[in-house]
Amino acid sequence: MSRDGNGDPAGLARPTSRDVARLAGVSHTAVSFVFNGRAEGNLSAETQERIRRAAERLGYRPNAVARGLRRRRTAVLGLVTDEIASSPFAGRLLRGAMEAAWDSEHLVLTVDSGGDAAKEDAAVAELLDRRVDGIIYAAMSLRRVRVPAGLHRTPAVLANCLAEDDSLPAVVPAERAGGRAAARLLLDAGHRRIAMVGGLDDIATAERLRGFRDALRGAGVTVPKEWVVRAGGEITAGRTGATRLLAGAAADRRPTGIVCYNDRVAAGVLHAAAQLHLDVPGELSVVGYDDQEHMAAYLDPPLTTVGLPHREMGEEAARLLLTAIDTGTAAPAGVRRLTCPVVSRSSVGPAPSR
Repeated sequence: MSRDGNGDPAGLARPTSRDVARLAGVSHTAVSFVFNGRAEGNLSAETQERIRRAAERLGYRPNAVARGLRRRRTAVLGLVTDEIASSPFAGRLLRGAMEAAWDSEHLVLTVDSGGDAAKEDAAVAELLDRRVDGIIYAAMSLRRVRVPAGLHRTPAVLANCLAEDDSLPAVVPAERAGGRAAARLLLDAGHRRIAMVGGLDDIATAERLRGFRDALRGAGVTVPKEWVVRAGGEITAGRTGATRLLAGAAADRRPTGIVCYNDRVAAGVLHAAAQLHLDVPGELSVVGYDDQEHMAAYLDPPLTTVGLPHREMGEEAARLLLTAIDTGTAAPAGVRRLTCPVVSRSSVGPAPSR
């Protein structure tokens, strides 16, 4: 195949800014002004529009590498995370970060470390070698993290995690407020005998339980100690915990509502209720947490739950990072807590009369 003088296949040479200038009948400098953000005050609106029409006709796009070299920026963000492949929520966070970056004409280069600390350090080093403008470090479950080596050498923001030394800005779910919202769903439906099932030894469990207790205390409701069942985070934990609370108990002595650590636990609670022939939501109301995609809406009945703002966390982390890059100042090393939205479906009903 023949090639032109620029090394491109004949007839497929990428249009240049000089081609745009010739078609628009303007100087090469005028084209540079338009695509480098310097046109206002230097070129008339009519001339700017003529240049843009010529560029569109030719299919011209500014050379991002060259522009980045001039600005000493690459218009690329790095994103390092621990488990993209195995988390049901990773796609939402990634989409949020990528779309916020795209809106600011940035791309996102993503690396999955698999939770390996050495790989995380290597990933950050590789991204720095590639001159990314900044890095988001994201975890798929809320926890405190060791800050990977090198992350303090560039603008950086954490998403869904907190630095062990609180040295970097972080965007996380407002878990305590989410726990309050979950309990209020049942309180507002008239329930006063309310339990909580599931949970791990993690930040999310502690914060959701604190919010749960806040809401019940505010309503003057006392929760028996044995009605907070820390059974784990899987379906079996929900089934085991709910069976312990419900099996053999008289109707007026058992919970009429259960808040679950997550949607998987809620699925186990629904399974236990079915085995015990308890109608949901007629005799028992169930609230999940996470709004897990392809699951919560398809349970029987569809699950009322509190969502995790993964997409919003990705967006906010990218926006914070881009602001730090644009201003040349580090984002404050504080914690931004984003609202966990209530998703109402069919698993919550009025408290039974007995």
